Amino acid sequence: MGKQSVMLVLEGTYPFNGGGVSTWAHLLCSQVSNVNFKLYSINANFETTPKYDLSPNITQVVQVPLWTPDEPYDYISYGDEYYKTVGKKEWTTNEIVEREFVPVFSKLLHLIYDDNLEVEHLDEVFRALWLYFEDYDYKETMRSEPVWKAYREIMSQYIVRDYNPDAALIDITIGLRWIYRFLIPLAITDVPKCDIAHLTLSGFPVIPALIAHYKYGTKIMLTEHGVFIRERLLALNNSEYPFFLKRLLIRFSEAIARLAYYKSEAIVSVNKFNIKWEKMYGADPSKIWIIYNGIDSVKFKPKPKPDHLQNVPTVVAAARIFELKDVITMIRSCAVVQKSIPDIQYLIYGDDKAVPEYTDTCLHLIEELGIKENFIFMGPRSDSHNIFPEGDLSILTSISEGFPYTVIESMSCGVPVVSTDVGGVKEALDENSGFLCKPKNAQEIGHRVIELLQNHELRSKMATHARQRVLDHFTISKFIRQYEDVYEQLLNEHQVENQPVEIF
Repeated sequence: MGKQSVMLVLEGTYPFNGGGVSTWAHLLCSQVSNVNFKLYSINANFETTPKYDLSPNITQVVQVPLWTPDEPYDYISYGDEYYKTVGKKEWTTNEIVEREFVPVFSKLLHLIYDDNLEVEHLDEVFRALWLYFEDYDYKETMRSEPVWKAYREIMSQYIVRDYNPDAALIDITIGLRWIYRFLIPLAITDVPKCDIAHLTLSGFPVIPALIAHYKYGTKIMLTEHGVFIRERLLALNNSEYPFFLKRLLIRFSEAIARLAYYKSEAIVSVNKFNIKWEKMYGADPSKIWIIYNGIDSVKFKPKPKPDHLQNVPTVVAAARIFELKDVITMIRSCAVVQKSIPDIQYLIYGDDKAVPEYTDTCLHLIEELGIKENFIFMGPRSDSHNIFPEGDLSILTSISEGFPYTVIESMSCGVPVVSTDVGGVKEALDENSGFLCKPKNAQEIGHRVIELLQNHELRSKMATHARQRVLDHFTISKFIRQYEDVYEQLLNEHQVENQPVEIF
C-alpha cells in the first residue's frame, strides 16, 4: 500500500508563482516524508511552466484558471468523459435551472447577507451546489436568464439606499461576474481523490476541499499565513469600488472564511497574531496549532558582502512589488536615509511585473524624490540565500504579513532587520535581532535604518543574536516534524490535539 495523499490547495502561488507561501509549500512538499502530495493550483490565468523543480513527493498537479476569457475546461481536461461534458450542456435547460438551481443559489445569496449566519446551513448549500453541478453545466447555468432574474431581485433587497441611492446596473452586473468567477471550482467536480485536503488560506479555495470532502469523505485542514479576511478588508479599504460591490465582497468573503474554519479539523497558524482573527470568525480554539515557518539554516548562513558592495551602505529587500508590501513607504524611508547617508543603496529583489500600475506609481515616486541612484528594483532572483548577505541590513515595510520567510532568512544570514510590526513579525524578530516600526511610518523606518548603518557594534551584536535565534526556534527540521505530526493524527483518525503555544 502506498503513502496516503494530501491535496494542497493553493491560490496564485505554488508552483507557478513565487512568494512566501510558495517557499512554505515547496519546503513542505519536498521534505515531508509520511505522505504524497497532489497540488490543486488556482490561478488568475492559465500557466504553462512551474517556477519550481517539483519533488517526487508530488504525484499530480491540477490547475484551475479563474479569470481567463474561456472556461478552465477549455484549457485543461479534468477527467470527465466527452459524452458527459456534452450531455451536461444539453441537460441544462432554463426549466432545470429554475427548478433545481435557483432555489439553492437564492439561499446562498441570502446567507451571504445574513447577520446571524448559521454556518452549517452554508455547508448544506455548498453540498447541494456540488450535487447539482455533478449533472449540469456551470457556464450554461450561471449565464442563464433564471439566474440573472433571481440574482437581480435578491440583490435589490440588499442595496443600502443611504449609501447607494442609485446602485448602477453595471455594479450589479460586476457583482454577478465576481460570484461566477469565485465559484468556478464548482465546475470541476472531478477533484483528485485524497485523504486530506490542505488549504493554504481561509477563502474561496475551500471549494475544491469541500467537493473532496462531500465526494470521498476527505478530511480538511487549513494553514493560515496572512489572514484571508483581514487582507481582504485591507485591500477593499484602499479600493475605489462602489459601496454595493465592497459590501458584497466583504459579506461573501466573511461567510466563506467562517465555512473554512468550520469545516477544518485542524487549523495551523504560522503565528499567534492570527488567532484572534480566526476566533472572531468562528474557529474552534481547540483545533488551532501554532507552527512557525522554518528554513534551511545551512543554506541561509552568514557570508561576506560582495566586493562591489564592501564600502557601500546597503539595504536589501526581497518582496513582490504590490500594495500589501507597501513599497511606497519603503521608497520614502530611502529618501529619509539619503539625507544623512547620500551613497545609500536600497536593492529590492522581487517580481516588479505582477502589478504594473503599482510599479509605475513606485517609479514615479522614486523620480519625484530624486533617489533614482539610491533605490533600485533588481528584479526576481531564485538564489534568495545570496540576497541577504549583500546587505548591511534588510527591510520589510508590509502592511500585512503572516510569518514572513524574508525576516527569518535574513536573520539566518546574520543580517539584522528593520520591519513594520505586522502579523507575526514580532514573534520572529525580537529587540536583539532588529527593529520593529509602525506601518506606513517612513520617518521612523528611515531613522532606524540610519541607526543601524551608523552603529557597527550594534549591527554586529544583532547579527550574531539573529542567527542564533533562527537556530534555536526556526529550523526546517522542527517545521517538518510538526506538519508530519498533524498529518499523522488526521490520517489515523485521532482527534488532532494542538500543542501548547511556545513562548520565547
